[in-house]
Amino acid sequence: MEQGSKAALGWAARDASGHLSPYSFSRVLRDGDVTIKVLFCGVCHTDLHIIKNEWGNAMYPVVPGHEVVGVVTDVGPGVTKFTAGDTVGVGYFIDSCRTCESCSTGHENYCPNVVLASNGVDRDGVTTTQGGFSDVVVVDQHYVVRIPPSLPLDGAAPLLCAGVTVYSPMVEYGLNVPGKRLGVVGLGGLGHMAVKFGKAFGMAVTVISSSPAKRDEAMERLGADEFLVSRDTEQMKAAAGTMDGIIDTVSAWHPLAPLLELLKPMGQMVLVGVPSKPLELPAFAVCPSGKRVAGNGVGSVGDCQAMLDFAGQHGITADIELVRMDYVNTAIERLERNDVRYRFVVDVAGSLGPAA
Repeated sequence: MEQGSKAALGWAARDASGHLSPYSFSRVLRDGDVTIKVLFCGVCHTDLHIIKNEWGNAMYPVVPGHEVVGVVTDVGPGVTKFTAGDTVGVGYFIDSCRTCESCSTGHENYCPNVVLASNGVDRDGVTTTQGGFSDVVVVDQHYVVRIPPSLPLDGAAPLLCAGVTVYSPMVEYGLNVPGKRLGVVGLGGLGHMAVKFGKAFGMAVTVISSSPAKRDEAMERLGADEFLVSRDTEQMKAAAGTMDGIIDTVSAWHPLAPLLELLKPMGQMVLVGVPSKPLELPAFAVCPSGKRVAGNGVGSVGDCQAMLDFAGQHGITADIELVRMDYVNTAIERLERNDVRYRFVVDVAGSLGPAA
């Protein structure tokens, strides 16, 4: 049941230029909804794809943002999970059908009618959802998670997407066992989180990158055990058959066969990056050795809460560059050049609106 609306101020893209500028709109309030003052919001590569219509599905105007950390300011009728003052997070999706097989088994992220936090279609089938580059979000209580008090809120924001996207498949496919060997392909927003979670799980972590310049970052800054240059055929050959699993975070086209060579027989590769061009999977790279390739899309609400709790216990946050909202267009341009270590986070509460 609708309970009125809440005025909101965000920054939106109006066309495929992707340029963001102030945008006033309203958010519908319903029974079961939690109203959240946005404190911080991460900037994900998906935001860039959407605002520039690179996937051909932008519904302008688009307010991006799905790595939201904020504080509850009000709760609607029927809310039992949260109260005003709670510190909470909102991730990639904000609703689902709640009746399909995916929803009923705790995998709401794979619901065919999942409602994305930004550039999605709300449950009324008409309203376009607007994301966390906004002073306020309104979300059903069942799709809101708690942020552990031990985590700094700005560094926690990227956990809502980048964090759960790598944590979820690591747990799902047993790539969280102490002593096992994990390969992480790519050292960006997702990759650096995979390294941190892998080390916290007690795994031996190897970063695999096309850039030799990232060796020091991977090993000295993030604590990886080994580093492989993917273009160095001798290094790759020497590491063949040594890894139990691989998390592939790269969002640009790249060959899979050399990476699959790194896996032990029956090893598991999980794709979490989403290249726009189809990847090639030669049958000989998987069939003779029983190797497996899977995909993963973020994680369920339960996965996200479990990830946050684990991060809170181990002090895991993203390495970020905090920016103001009026810098966000420059941040998007830099993100497009991969000029960030490793995630931009917008100080929404500190820079949005005339009072900021």
